[in-house]
Amino acid sequence: MKIGVPKEIKSQEARVGLTPAGALTLIRSGHQLSIQKGAGLLSGISDEEYLAVGCSIVPNIEMIYAQSEMIIKVKEPIEEEFKLIQAGQLLFTYFHFASSATLTKAMIDSRAICLAYETVEENGKLPLLIPMSEVAGRMATQEGAKYLEKPFGGFGILLGGVTGVQPANVMVIGGGVSGTEAARMAAGLGANVTILDTNLNRLRELESIMPANVTPVFSNSYTIEQELMRSHLIIGTVLIPGSKAPKLIRKEMLAKMMPGTVLVDVAIDQGGCFETSEPTTHDSPIVIKEGIIHYAVTNMPGAVPNTSTTALTNATLSYALQLANKGWKVACAENKALEKGLNIIEGKVVYKEVAEAFDLEYIEASSLMH
Repeated sequence: MKIGVPKEIKSQEARVGLTPAGALTLIRSGHQLSIQKGAGLLSGISDEEYLAVGCSIVPNIEMIYAQSEMIIKVKEPIEEEFKLIQAGQLLFTYFHFASSATLTKAMIDSRAICLAYETVEENGKLPLLIPMSEVAGRMATQEGAKYLEKPFGGFGILLGGVTGVQPANVMVIGGGVSGTEAARMAAGLGANVTILDTNLNRLRELESIMPANVTPVFSNSYTIEQELMRSHLIIGTVLIPGSKAPKLIRKEMLAKMMPGTVLVDVAIDQGGCFETSEPTTHDSPIVIKEGIIHYAVTNMPGAVPNTSTTALTNATLSYALQLANKGWKVACAENKALEKGLNIIEGKVVYKEVAEAFDLEYIEASSLMH
């Protein structure tokens, strides 16, 4: 199969879809790899490293799309790429369709096959979301601690305090991968951490694995409202696969927070779990509303591409190999985890939550795989 890896062109996106190690694995399985010139530079990977494992270096993004049967990316295509996508072309990347009607319509019109990393599901887990969720969770605490500093408009509190001075209070909403990593980082810095979830079994697990300065609490609207009044940093990580994130903190709640409180919305790719969140970029990462700092960068792991690119390839490679070796129809028919990654097939929406988000017709993916 002819596989192309374009350079990411979303603002401040420094990751690349495949490492040289991943490319070598695909090449040794008989596939042709084309990498856009300079695609890996911001992740610390030179064109020479790709050439050394047998890749071709292609001068521009137009050629990558024109000559590839399968595109391996990191982020969803943006408007400049829409016209480059071909009917029948397989796109393997993050899409987060439910948060963008424009992207959904463009991919329907392209008649491409859109297989989304974030909805590949195996044994109830999202294996291609996990590595970036780990990065985003850890970064959420790191960025939150920074924006709590007074020069950024923050409350002016050190997350871990010092001798004789109380540390900051951190509320993490959601006890999944991102939430767990955010809480672990905040606890490591010495903060008082409350982590909320609606799953009692998960709360029991968190109770057993978290340090003493993390308190797992059952999540409901009353508890959230009580906790936000004393929290200096609030990290929202709640995700419903393929759907828009639920709005857990509403606009009117901002008035109950301490001025300079920081909200970090890790769920922004799926529309965000704070009503007042709006997507931001690494160029301009925060918005201040009613004295509350909102950090809602849509590609947080893109700020640490050296770590993120390797972690992502480690997770995606085995699935990419199946798609390349067997073709998407056979690979998805044989692997139900991959089948769940299918969102749009040649103009038809095959992921129920995406269809429901935009009131579109839903068709079973299996009916289009013969």
